[in-house]
Amino acid sequence: MKSIGKIDSISLRSEDFSQSFDSENYIIVTAKSVGIFEPKLWRDTFKKSLTKSILEAKILHTSTGLTVALKRYNRSPTKQTLDIAGLQGYDDKSKLLNDFLKSHFLEFMECEIKRIDICFDFVKVPNRIIKKLCEKREPFKFINTTYYKTAKELKTNDTLDIKRYDKQKEAKLSKLQKMHQTGHSSRFESGH
Repeated sequence: MKSIGKIDSISLRSEDFSQSFDSENYIIVTAKSVGIFEPKLWRDTFKKSLTKSILEAKILHTSTGLTVALKRYNRSPTKQTLDIAGLQGYDDKSKLLNDFLKSHFLEFMECEIKRIDICFDFVKVPNRIIKKLCEKREPFKFINTTYYKTAKELKTNDTLDIKRYDKQKEAKLSKLQKMHQTGHSSRFESGH
């Protein structure tokens, strides 16, 4: 039952990504900046709220229909963060994200890597892995995800954040929710 870790998401940092997307294939919409605050637009696009730690939030729309988040945080206002999440998903968006990453690979090589999430796909997560995790981490289940936290960890760990969920099931639920709104393998992930 061998499994190979694959990059599922990556956050890159640069001074300004706007220069990389200065063509008719891209549209950048500002959701938060000086004098601009569109939290509903951000929430509708990414299903997440804008936090106080985000100084600037922009939505990058590609000609392929992809949307990507561009953010500046309080702790590093001179750097912009680009989040590419869901590279190993079970939907068309994953293919679009991989194509996007490949098409900008040379430009992205000049960026700083802020975070990488690695996933391992299993039909069933081996018991020995769960036992080993539980030696130093306490499992905590919330909705469809089991988080493995040390006693000192808070909400997330920027170095190693371990969670287990069924991404195929999650993709199916998301698809059903979208169908309902319009009227119509176990995943083990470690980010570091």
